[in-house]
Amino acid sequence: MSEAKDSGRSVAYTVKVEFGDCDPARIVWFPNFFRWIDAASRHFFVECGVPPWHETEKTLGVMGTPLVDTHAKFVKTASYGDTLQIHTSIAEWRGKSFVQRYRVVRGEDLIMECDEVRIFAAHREGGGIRALEIPPSIKALCA
Repeated sequence: MSEAKDSGRSVAYTVKVEFGDCDPARIVWFPNFFRWIDAASRHFFVECGVPPWHETEKTLGVMGTPLVDTHAKFVKTASYGDTLQIHTSIAEWRGKSFVQRYRVVRGEDLIMECDEVRIFAAHREGGGIRALEIPPSIKALCA
């Protein structure tokens, strides 16, 4: 994954793997990891004290943090009955984007790691979205 240094703050999000999360080989179907990581991303901001996106849209213009790039490495398999912890941190703050880092573990076993580049997005006049400079208030909450 990226060589950037984590900001220090890490937030854990717990997932209980259910039978329906797995393929016929009883292994977690890989898109489910990305669904859980997306939930862990928002959970990170909530735990840092960032208000819901509908509120930040009114106060800061931020409608959310869409994904613009992802890199994942699958190390071990997971199956139903497993409890996974997704440890989320900010690996790097950039001007209009940031790298969010995830480490998915089962106990001491690393299952998957992933770096995502996300932006703080606002609605663009005429449709679409645009990247905003990272709001200092959000950065301070998450540092």
